[in-house]
Amino acid sequence: MFLNFFSALRQARVPVTPREYLTLMEALQAGLADESVDTFYFLARALLVKDERNLDRFDQVFAAAFKGLSSLLEAMEAADIPEDWLKKLAEKFLSDAEKKEIEAMGWDALMETLRQRLAEQKGRHQGGSKWIGTAGTSPFGAYGYNPEGVRIGQDKNRNHRAVKVWDKRVFKDLDGDAEIGIRNIKIALRRLRKFARAGAPDELDLDGTIRETAHRGWLDVQMRPERRNAVKALLFFDIGGSMDWHIKEVEDLFSAARAEFKHMEHFYFHNCLYEFVWKDNARRWQDRTPTWDVLHKFSADYKVIFVGDAAMSPYEIAMAGGAAEYNNPEPGALWLQRVAQTFPHMVWLNPTPETQWNYTQSIGMIRTAMDGRMYPLTLDGLERAMRQLSH
Repeated sequence: MFLNFFSALRQARVPVTPREYLTLMEALQAGLADESVDTFYFLARALLVKDERNLDRFDQVFAAAFKGLSSLLEAMEAADIPEDWLKKLAEKFLSDAEKKEIEAMGWDALMETLRQRLAEQKGRHQGGSKWIGTAGTSPFGAYGYNPEGVRIGQDKNRNHRAVKVWDKRVFKDLDGDAEIGIRNIKIALRRLRKFARAGAPDELDLDGTIRETAHRGWLDVQMRPERRNAVKALLFFDIGGSMDWHIKEVEDLFSAARAEFKHMEHFYFHNCLYEFVWKDNARRWQDRTPTWDVLHKFSADYKVIFVGDAAMSPYEIAMAGGAAEYNNPEPGALWLQRVAQTFPHMVWLNPTPETQWNYTQSIGMIRTAMDGRMYPLTLDGLERAMRQLSH
């Protein structure tokens, strides 16, 4: 069974290794699962899942291998899961009164009856008190009532009396294509790191202290500057118009970036980059910064990230005077080209789902201007963008 579980994880593209599988077997032999399916679930998840994106896939495979109706009961019949595991698990969910009630049938009789009825029953059953079905009083099934029942196929608790919810999934929809929150953005941004020691020497250098003390023969405390992320980031945020639909995602990205990058500057623009940007959207027409100043102020080692849905009229990118809000003297594509010439490391993050990009002509034009370096604002897309910036 455990080998099948391991193989199923590999087939589901959960990157598990034989070494991790052997570690799990060692943990079982050491009794760390406590003969509990639930404890084994958390133990296996801790040892086999290294990336949060794979939690949902792991849950689905685990449910099929250990908690799904057909797989679990077939395993029970083959004695692959010891019944004392199930019994100990059931005891955690039963009150003292319920334990007395279940003595009327007994746990062994309950499991044996379940096996027999699975063998006898040929189809779905509605109501009643014997067959495995729905809305009845049989100990096995869904949407019914029995004080010592085994719930099968029911999506949530109703009477809080089932011995075990076999097919409940703890994690859902956490995948590389899902939109992401601040915590996961921070994890993805950490791919873009280059540590350096800078500033005042205010951190104890333990290795240096030991070395110098041994060399000199007396205590010689050594200090060193703190290691910091030396990556410098320059962010340009599209604001207003259709970007109002993506405020939450962009705010999360901005908050996470400020926490991760000690050297970060940001500016706003609308739809496409032109000859000026601004820092305060409320005073966008009064306090503007010439784009030329930005290009000359920041060094070429800054990592540039544009954030926008790239949804606009094609004229705003390709033509002078095509901007939606004023008469721009030069086309937006020219300014993107200038940024690319100044900053070799540049990407564009798009909050619009990647499957919809081909329906908007301007998105294709921006992708061309960015030399294809446009990525969706998802966990997978953000990690790909960070890898691109790290080159």
